[in-house]
Amino acid sequence: MKRILPLLCLLASTSFAQDASVKPGINDKFLDPKLKVGEWTQKFETESREIYHQREKIAAAVGLKPGMAMADIGAGTGLFTLPFSQAVGESGKVYAVDIAKNFLEHIQARATKAHAANVQTIQCTGRSVELPEASIDLAFICDVYHHFEFPQASLDTLHKALRPGGLLVLIDFKRIPGESSDFVMGHVRAGQEVFEAEVTAAGFEKIDEVKDVLKENYFVKFRRK
Repeated sequence: MKRILPLLCLLASTSFAQDASVKPGINDKFLDPKLKVGEWTQKFETESREIYHQREKIAAAVGLKPGMAMADIGAGTGLFTLPFSQAVGESGKVYAVDIAKNFLEHIQARATKAHAANVQTIQCTGRSVELPEASIDLAFICDVYHHFEFPQASLDTLHKALRPGGLLVLIDFKRIPGESSDFVMGHVRAGQEVFEAEVTAAGFEKIDEVKDVLKENYFVKFRRK
């Protein structure tokens, strides 16, 4: 009970402050019209980044099947977008969702070059994923949830976008005092326990945790209630 009380207090304070950003300015650099995609590609798509190094295992563990409609939330430079496009096939759909227009233009160019006609880009906002209601079977959020400035509002729109029984895959940095890097401790606002509590409070239930793929990140699956 002692562990639960702080989480309940946090969630209660968040509900009373829906109009307040939980991490002001965290996305400013991505909203810059002068954002240089090439520089971010070098940062995101490098073997020294665990997510990139384990990209094939992550994509396989997500569990996509032909014909599914899914959303790559915070798609960035499109690291996972094209592999997901191949996984769902021509009968499926991949929505590449991001707040940065420059990233989306880059993804569209990559998709066009790869003849991936099942990829559609969508520019989200700080409060909404901007997806049609009941349009997807699965949402994938990888090292992006900590960038949600208004998590309650964003999760609400994501819940509506998922079809009944739809899945949410959450991957994010492990934030453990004394173990995590100074970067993670300063950049990521909270740890796994808090993020999971926020997601479950938004109408999801945790159904699985993949523990044999990542070390620096956790990999959790939820189902929409």
